[in-house]
Amino acid sequence: MAVKTITIDLEAYEILSRCKRKGESFSQTIKHRLGHRVTGEDLRAAVARTRLSERTLDTIDSQVNARRSSPARRIKL
Repeated sequence: MAVKTITIDLEAYEILSRCKRKGESFSQTIKHRLGHRVTGEDLRAAVARTRLSERTLDTIDSQVNARRSSPARRIKL
Protein backbone atom coordinates (compact mmCIF):
# COMPACT_ATOMS: atom_id res chain seq x y z
CA MET A 1 0.00 0.00 0.00
CA ALA A 2 1.32 3.43 -0.95
CA VAL A 3 1.56 6.08 1.77
CA LYS A 4 1.75 9.87 1.87
CA THR A 5 3.18 12.00 4.63
CA ILE A 6 1.18 15.05 5.64
CA THR A 7 1.90 17.91 8.02
CA ILE A 8 -0.76 19.18 10.39
CA ASP A 9 -0.54 21.74 13.18
CA LEU A 10 -0.77 20.76 16.85
CA GLU A 11 -4.40 21.82 17.19
CA ALA A 12 -5.41 19.60 14.26
CA TYR A 13 -3.37 16.73 15.72
CA GLU A 14 -5.12 17.05 19.09
CA ILE A 15 -8.55 17.07 17.41
CA LEU A 16 -7.64 13.99 15.36
CA SER A 17 -6.25 12.26 18.45
CA ARG A 18 -9.51 12.83 20.35
CA CYS A 19 -11.49 11.31 17.48
CA LYS A 20 -9.25 8.25 17.31
CA ARG A 21 -10.72 5.08 18.76
CA LYS A 22 -8.63 2.64 20.77
CA GLY A 23 -6.63 0.43 18.42
CA GLU A 24 -7.48 2.58 15.39
CA SER A 25 -4.78 4.12 13.21
CA PHE A 26 -4.87 7.77 12.21
CA SER A 27 -5.59 6.67 8.63
CA GLN A 28 -8.56 4.61 9.82
CA THR A 29 -9.80 7.56 11.89
CA ILE A 30 -9.64 9.90 8.90
CA LYS A 31 -11.43 7.39 6.67
CA HIS A 32 -14.07 6.72 9.33
CA ARG A 33 -14.77 10.41 10.00
CA LEU A 34 -14.32 11.88 6.51
CA GLY A 35 -14.30 9.08 3.96
CA HIS A 36 -17.94 8.20 3.48
CA ARG A 37 -20.46 10.63 2.07
CA VAL A 38 -24.02 9.86 3.04
CA THR A 39 -26.32 9.85 0.05
CA GLY A 40 -30.04 9.79 -0.54
CA GLU A 41 -29.67 6.11 -1.36
CA ASP A 42 -28.18 5.54 2.11
CA LEU A 43 -31.19 7.27 3.64
CA ARG A 44 -33.60 5.21 1.54
CA ALA A 45 -31.89 1.99 2.65
CA ALA A 46 -31.99 3.05 6.32
CA VAL A 47 -35.69 3.84 6.09
CA ALA A 48 -36.32 0.48 4.41
CA ARG A 49 -34.55 -1.29 7.31
CA THR A 50 -36.52 0.61 9.94
CA ARG A 51 -39.43 -1.24 11.50
CA LEU A 52 -41.82 0.91 13.51
CA SER A 53 -44.96 -0.28 15.22
CA GLU A 54 -48.34 1.18 14.33
CA ARG A 55 -48.46 2.74 17.78
CA THR A 56 -45.14 4.52 17.19
CA LEU A 57 -46.27 5.75 13.77
CA ASP A 58 -49.54 7.02 15.26
CA THR A 59 -47.61 8.87 17.98
CA ILE A 60 -45.34 10.49 15.37
CA ASP A 61 -48.40 11.57 13.35
CA SER A 62 -49.99 13.05 16.48
CA GLN A 63 -46.85 15.05 17.28
CA VAL A 64 -46.53 16.34 13.71
CA ASN A 65 -50.19 17.39 13.65
CA ALA A 66 -49.92 19.08 17.05
CA ARG A 67 -46.91 21.09 15.91
CA ARG A 68 -48.59 21.98 12.64
CA SER A 69 -51.59 23.51 14.43
CA SER A 70 -49.57 25.33 17.08
CA PRO A 71 -49.69 29.14 16.64
CA ALA A 72 -46.15 29.36 17.99
CA ARG A 73 -44.91 27.26 15.07
CA ARG A 74 -47.04 28.73 12.30
CA ILE A 75 -45.46 31.32 10.02
CA LYS A 76 -47.70 34.26 9.21
CA LEU A 77 -47.25 35.60 5.70
